[in-house]
Amino acid sequence: MLEIRPTCENCNKSLPYDSPDALICTFECTFCVTCVEDILHHVCPNCGGGFEKRPIRPKEFINKYPPSTKVVHKSVDIAAHLKRIQS
Repeated sequence: MLEIRPTCENCNKSLPYDSPDALICTFECTFCVTCVEDILHHVCPNCGGGFEKRPIRPKEFINKYPPSTKVVHKSVDIAAHLKRIQS
């Protein structure tokens, strides 16, 4: 089951469980659509994979399977990321 992390790893923007702005990679690295498009250029800085829209957990399952409260915030070294994806 997906963790449904609460924020963007790069900018720490709030991404509630029903946010249409949340994107994830295959390792569940979670970023907002703005960071993915404007900064990361659709490449995960952690695993090098792509992103997909994070599914929205239906409200009726939120109490039984709550989203994660674990915040993963580690700003991306943009220069290093761009260098890695351009090579």
